[in-house]
Amino acid sequence: MIAVTQTLFAVQIPIPYPMKFVTVLIDTAQPVTLVDCALDTPEARAALEAALHELKLEFKDVKRIVITHHHPDHYGLAGWIQNQSNCQILMLELDITRGANHWNDWENWLEGHVRHFARHGLPTDELEGIRVDARATRDRVGANSVLIPLQPGDTLPLAEKTFEVLWMPGHADGHLTLWNVQEKLLIAGDVILERITPNVGLWANSRPNPLKDYLQSLEQVRQLAPIKAVVGHYGPIIENAAERALEITLHHHARLDELRTQLLRPMNAFEASFILFARELNPTGRRFALTETLAHLEYLHQNGELSQLEGDVIRYARATDSTRAA
Repeated sequence: MIAVTQTLFAVQIPIPYPMKFVTVLIDTAQPVTLVDCALDTPEARAALEAALHELKLEFKDVKRIVITHHHPDHYGLAGWIQNQSNCQILMLELDITRGANHWNDWENWLEGHVRHFARHGLPTDELEGIRVDARATRDRVGANSVLIPLQPGDTLPLAEKTFEVLWMPGHADGHLTLWNVQEKLLIAGDVILERITPNVGLWANSRPNPLKDYLQSLEQVRQLAPIKAVVGHYGPIIENAAERALEITLHHHARLDELRTQLLRPMNAFEASFILFARELNPTGRRFALTETLAHLEYLHQNGELSQLEGDVIRYARATDSTRAA
């Protein structure tokens, strides 16, 4: 457990993903608040219960949960905690409509998700793996009875300070961060990470150009120039957030250059993912690689550098080659 302020503590909660832990913040000031809450697993419940106990709190004392984004490792336990304490759950309204509500309409969302991957070249024999992984994930996301929408520019009392709600899309359409200008403290969620770059993927029903969104979010972090940022994985505190945002920006521009130089024939996103992610990946990892490659392809498409060739499977080609390729 790491103290961020006198009342705000960062705790690493285990998750069964390669990052191994997710950061949950506990504010002991009234109203007792969590920022994010991990997956709904017995291991996460036990770890979070132990952290609360160390701060002389119990689940029933939690009055409010602020969710940075709807991804299950940040959101999954929220419904279970709400059932224990009748706490409020606050999310950016965009993330409720584009993210959290999908968990309540899960079966329809899942089939749209499968069709999206098929349209972008994932082999047919790998489509069932999406359903298997998605069902396992859905079992770790509790149902929520009440979600309270936030808007960019709203303010929240937290840690005996006032934080502004900022919208920083890219990793998730409705990703929020919390900013205290006096302390220059940013609660960043997964907008920036210390050891890896957050996945920026074009998923079914997501905003049309997530990489453009994300590069704008990174520029926002650079302009804020936080003295301290709390991040969703690793860290959990980094002191070079502006520099890290620049590193990630340059990384994505290098990825775009790879596609500019190596997309020598029309390719679908699955095929092109082997340009950006040449190493061997397991099926889940390859699907993440597909969505991130697709985000880069679509960025270039919307920038006029690539053409999108329609068909049963969508392919991308250099704009100058599109007539011949078709």
